[in-house]
Amino acid sequence: MENGKKTGENTQIYVYNQMVFLSKPSDKIQQYIDLKNGYNISTIKDRNTVFKKIISFDSLPIPKKENDTRVILGYECQHVSFSYFSNRIDVWYTEKAAVKGTPNSNYLPNRNALVLQMVYNGNQTLTANAITKVKKYEPFITYDDKTVLVDKSEFEEILINSRYTKLHIFDNEKLNFNSKSIIPKEEDLISDKVYHFSNGSVVLKKIKITPELKNSNAVFAKLTCKSNGDAYDRTGSVFIIPEKKEREITTLLDAYLHGLDRLPIYTDSKANKYQGIIKEKGYSPAIELLRFFTPFGVNHFNDKRKINNYNWANEVVYKEDITSLVPTDEDEIWIGVFIGNYDAGGHIISLEFDAYPLMNNESNIKTKKYIVPLFSTVNTMEMSGQNYGGLFANDTLKVNFEIKEEVKNLQLLYTTTGHGGWGNGDEFVPRMNKLFVDGKEVFKIIPWRTDCATYRLFNPASGNFSDGLSSSDLSRSNWCPGTLTFPYIVPLNDLQKGNHVIEVVIDQGPNEGPSTNHWNVSGVLVGQLNN
Repeated sequence: MENGKKTGENTQIYVYNQMVFLSKPSDKIQQYIDLKNGYNISTIKDRNTVFKKIISFDSLPIPKKENDTRVILGYECQHVSFSYFSNRIDVWYTEKAAVKGTPNSNYLPNRNALVLQMVYNGNQTLTANAITKVKKYEPFITYDDKTVLVDKSEFEEILINSRYTKLHIFDNEKLNFNSKSIIPKEEDLISDKVYHFSNGSVVLKKIKITPELKNSNAVFAKLTCKSNGDAYDRTGSVFIIPEKKEREITTLLDAYLHGLDRLPIYTDSKANKYQGIIKEKGYSPAIELLRFFTPFGVNHFNDKRKINNYNWANEVVYKEDITSLVPTDEDEIWIGVFIGNYDAGGHIISLEFDAYPLMNNESNIKTKKYIVPLFSTVNTMEMSGQNYGGLFANDTLKVNFEIKEEVKNLQLLYTTTGHGGWGNGDEFVPRMNKLFVDGKEVFKIIPWRTDCATYRLFNPASGNFSDGLSSSDLSRSNWCPGTLTFPYIVPLNDLQKGNHVIEVVIDQGPNEGPSTNHWNVSGVLVGQLNN
């Protein structure tokens, strides 16, 4: 079978590595896949039975008879079309070949059909280029005791999952406040073991950068979260601490192991001190992968807040593309997850990285990534006394940095969320954010989310007001309970090699009572290095 894809007036031809199995009209349709890992699956379907179960979930679409015909490989072929998930599939087939077969078992017009051509949405064509008749043909596939017979939906799930690699990092780890949490000794740290820090609110693990991650086309982080007793919406962060290449370099890991005093201090104009929030000589902040917010008590409080027609979610799943942020030139990295809370039950999280491979027609030449974290006021050591990022009320955040190499597609990934107060705090009041590089304004935005009511079913423990609104419905400064906050992409292509200054300016409002306003901001430079 050859596949043709239209590109304007031209047709691009390439060959699928695909096997089509034929059978007698009386036989069942069979699909088979060898996952090359000792685990084979197959699914067998009787076409007549399927046609009799049109209303079932696994039913195939009903073809529509078209009036035209065409000759393919000497056979006059009839034409039918299918409407399938908003796609048009045109099929040309013959009944004169005494066998039935199709490259896609979803589209077989009848029990005597041999499909010789399929056209997807008018722009991708799959055509048989030869038919070889073999006397006394014997199928070359043999099934052994490792082969598992599954139904169609299971087959599709296994097929999809076989196409990419799942790297499980954390499985059902508890993030809670535990003042008795034991800090391990630095010399005892090993790879692939889970450690808890900052009174239980941070979980860390050193992982190896596998060949699947190094050679991936895309990497996604998938985080699941549910309440284990905490009823409130909390700030969460998934981050990377790069492996130290020099002894004199300090990272967050040093602070988790030995205390906050290991971190350099940033002092604002009012002499307030903030630990470890900017890149400077001898210190690098963490690389933030995901900024997420826990919902109000999902799972744990579902049965405690039963409301008719409110079908609470069992957990929240967050998934985000982190391809540009994973340092694939490293051998090992520390992965961390933080949820700020003072609850003994806390939250349960799981984390995996999904690595999607390069396709056959994509280049195997991988450019080296440029990843430099510049600042982060996300206080992942909050439960150890790290200060909140409230400096913007009386100061700006300035970072000196140097670009030492030629970088292509240089961008700053800027993530920002506002917090504090009740009705008049920065959580609920829109505030301007501006970024300056070398004194020139490069970005400004009022970060604001108006879609929080969309996620009501994630929030069973959310408070309800007399006007009918829920607390989780309220618009906020770039976050909602139970959602991700995505980074803004700030292009910096004109930035040359040399020393630079970046400045973050936020119109932070006055504190509301005892609740202090603050902003969690992080900035990471990303790009590709010239080879």
